[in-house]
Amino acid sequence: MTSTDHNTQWAERDLAHVWHPCTQMKDHESLPPLPLRSARGVWLEDFNGRRYIDAVSSWWVNLFGHSHPVIAEALKDQIDTLDHIMLAGMTHGPAVELAEQLAQLVPDPLTRCFYADNGSAAVEAALKMSFHYWLHQGQTRPRFISLSNSYHGETLGALAVGDVPLYKSTYGPLLLDNIVVPGPDCYERAEGVSWEAHSRAAFAAMEATLAEHAHSASAVIVEPLVQCAGSMRMYHPVYLKLLREACDRYNIHLIADEIAVGFGRTGTLFACEQADIAPDFMCLSKGITGGTLPLSVVMTSEAIYQAFYDDYPTMKAFLHSHSYTGSALACRAALATLSLFRASDVLADVRAKGAAMEAAAAPLRDHPHVGDIRRHGMIMAIELVQDRATKTPFDWTQRRGRRIHRHALTEGVLLRPLGDVVYFMPPYVINQDEIEQMVGAAIRGIDLAVRD
Repeated sequence: MTSTDHNTQWAERDLAHVWHPCTQMKDHESLPPLPLRSARGVWLEDFNGRRYIDAVSSWWVNLFGHSHPVIAEALKDQIDTLDHIMLAGMTHGPAVELAEQLAQLVPDPLTRCFYADNGSAAVEAALKMSFHYWLHQGQTRPRFISLSNSYHGETLGALAVGDVPLYKSTYGPLLLDNIVVPGPDCYERAEGVSWEAHSRAAFAAMEATLAEHAHSASAVIVEPLVQCAGSMRMYHPVYLKLLREACDRYNIHLIADEIAVGFGRTGTLFACEQADIAPDFMCLSKGITGGTLPLSVVMTSEAIYQAFYDDYPTMKAFLHSHSYTGSALACRAALATLSLFRASDVLADVRAKGAAMEAAAAPLRDHPHVGDIRRHGMIMAIELVQDRATKTPFDWTQRRGRRIHRHALTEGVLLRPLGDVVYFMPPYVINQDEIEQMVGAAIRGIDLAVRD
């Protein structure tokens, strides 16, 4: 049996039983799932020995490359010592050490660490904590405020505070009543208007909403700087600064969903740092374990923690749990990941490589079907349009982004465009040659995709 037969065989076995996430399974009739047998660094390898650059960090989770020896060795050591215990009534070294280290890294006054399993679970916990906190203050605040085009996860609470119809509209009857505010998306700015000026002006809608609804809403939740699942739309840090000031004035919590942008993606360890603010809750996940195991965290303040701290009969405890909360293996992977940040100036490297990615995309600056090239750190997006002058999009049913995905595979690059937005979020260990191959494959794919 040839290696090619192995690829086909694995794909056929998969399609007999596996239901893939975020996928119309019928698409696999024309493009079967890509079977992979190994991954190292930025490279994925299939059963035919063909390699692909992981340009999207396997849904944004991989920071330092696949099969990183430091993380792998930490996991091998941990599995021989302690695999998992429940964190209710017990504790273990990795959970304690990780909480200590995170408390030193996140902005003050976030000192308390609540573990969960994934990003959606962290958002759910933060929403419940915020609502429950206000109950302890004698206030019932059943609503939340979020930005248009936002995305915070797929569980019902997280989905409710998002605003991407593709994911949300089907489940509308199941969701809580959320307040959506027009966001500061800088793609929508007028010609000649700076990112900062546009983001400042956009804050007027949030100010008005807070003035009207702050008394009935527990928190504002935002993705700092980049709305990742919302087509990688971006905005200026000044919006976060204005939001923090307004949340303080109106006495409402601020939840920062740093699940996708945390741990260096935007060029600072946390995106909130670029506005010099601290939220009341910070949700972390994805890159926290370097792309090895599921783990998420909600960081919050001592003041919020103390609102739940009382004698048991008062029933003030936060009774929220997951079976694998604080997994020793996942925490150990996270500790190894944090050690890699300490081992070198990772953030400076991220900023330099982000600039290199943007330079590689320079040939697209005047492309008649490119409406925007935008970047924060090592997150870069290219927006395809039918008409550059008016930013008129292509008909979404033409699925031009999928054409780019298919072409990139032929050049050894794994892209996963969001509709007609091609984005790059590669592992930090990508080198210059790999950057040029990655962006070059996208450029050639774009040229093919926009032909009628």
